[in-house]
Amino acid sequence: QLQASGGGLVQAGGSLTLSCAASTLPLSNYAMGWFRQAPGKEREFVAAISRGGMRTNYADSVKGRFTISRDNTKNTVDLQMRSLKPEDTAVYYCAADWTVTGATRISSDVYQYWGQGTLVTVSS
Repeated sequence: QLQASGGGLVQAGGSLTLSCAASTLPLSNYAMGWFRQAPGKEREFVAAISRGGMRTNYADSVKGRFTISRDNTKNTVDLQMRSLKPEDTAVYYCAADWTVTGATRISSDVYQYWGQGTLVTVSS
């Protein structure tokens, strides 16, 4: 239902934008989140945006460097990543959460739909 794209190899300090698109799922009905999983580590929350886009939430590790946004007319959600660090290397997943307006939840357990993941590699 969700398709994440935009991953790749980038040098430390560089930028990358990930995109999440849905073919049949109306994303305007869902809060959206980005999560990541580095090799040998647990999946962790990165960012979330409410259904209408008015509220956002970020992990402390990416605050000030990453920006989540959405375009409900295009049924897409983006994650702009700047000042990338080697520790940002991970598979990034987008996910959809059927929840109340304004909510931006950080627990992966509550997200109902997941994309397949896109790999981001940051070289030092």
